[in-house]
Amino acid sequence: MLALAGALAMMAGASAPSPFYPVLQERIGFSAGTMTIIFAVYALALLVTLLVAGSLSDHLGRRPVISAGLLILSASMVAFWHADSIGVLIAARIVQGVAAGLLMSSLSAAVVDLEPPTRPGSAAVLNAVTPLAGLAVGALASGLALDRIDDDPLAAVFSALSVLFAVLGALVWLAPETSSRVAGLRASLRPEVGIPAPARAEFLRALPALVAGWATGGLYLSLGAPLVARELDGSGHLSQGLVVTALAAAGSLACFVARGWNGHATTLYGTTALATGTALSLVALGFGSLPGFIAAAVVAGTGFGTSFLGIMRSITPLVGIHQRGELFAAVFVVSYLAFGLPAVVAGYASTETGLAAAAYAYGGAVVLLAAAATILRLRSERSHPSSQHHGP
Repeated sequence: MLALAGALAMMAGASAPSPFYPVLQERIGFSAGTMTIIFAVYALALLVTLLVAGSLSDHLGRRPVISAGLLILSASMVAFWHADSIGVLIAARIVQGVAAGLLMSSLSAAVVDLEPPTRPGSAAVLNAVTPLAGLAVGALASGLALDRIDDDPLAAVFSALSVLFAVLGALVWLAPETSSRVAGLRASLRPEVGIPAPARAEFLRALPALVAGWATGGLYLSLGAPLVARELDGSGHLSQGLVVTALAAAGSLACFVARGWNGHATTLYGTTALATGTALSLVALGFGSLPGFIAAAVVAGTGFGTSFLGIMRSITPLVGIHQRGELFAAVFVVSYLAFGLPAVVAGYASTETGLAAAAYAYGGAVVLLAAAATILRLRSERSHPSSQHHGP
């Protein structure tokens, strides 16, 4: 339960700052280009940490890595709370990225370690449902705080998160250790992405769907709120954060609904829904329909969640305890490259072409990518029919 609580809280902390960026932009004073840098440094710090320390918990144990990650995350929330300059804000994002890099692979591995033998495959479901639920909760809570708390919503949100992470970081030591110390710590700190041999073939088959899903997430998380505010006349912080909440909540619910499907059917539905939902969002944007845009985010969200669930179901059972941190580090390195790089490019492009034009270009690329992932998955399953039976 602590591992799941940590994952839920971590992703709530990841989405909580998003609704505050326009407020901080007005308070501190920075350009749209600087906003892109603030987004990019988080992804960069996370990726570097995953490359260097992604398999750390395979060697030191889960508890020390998770506890350190949560305490570092608590410090980043304090920095957000007191951000009074661009430098402090960027530093907060870097520290948050380091903490997330430590936590993503170690928390995912801990959830798999603790999977009940009587419920095989449940860890993959939880590892897909929980992060998306956290994203939904964080964005919704921040939007509500901005609209409902008159005094200091920034302090209310980030002080609560900083205390929560500190408490969870201490409570981790009460949980059982699931991965004993093993040799090879120094070698594991060399920056590299390793995919354990037993999971390599399935990981490569899943790669197009993994990239398509997280590129879709990057589209909505980076451009969703600005599009609602500037192109769809969405007033109020809650309505601007609702796109992220709709995407993530729909993804989390879809993962729960699809928990009994096999990996093939889950991934195939996911990539199809990604292409359909993103295309519908572009249509809604063209018509200037906010309800249509949010409805399209729901469709895309079900695809985001289920494609990730199908991938996790396919690869999780293929490795042992001391390879799980390494495997999940590889998954999240690819995920955050797909999530971050296109969003940064789109952010810079929007200053030259306009926000709507950048969204059409980004969304069109995502539609093509998701459609290609669907076709490749179908061809792959015809060539490797045994992969359909991975997972329950």
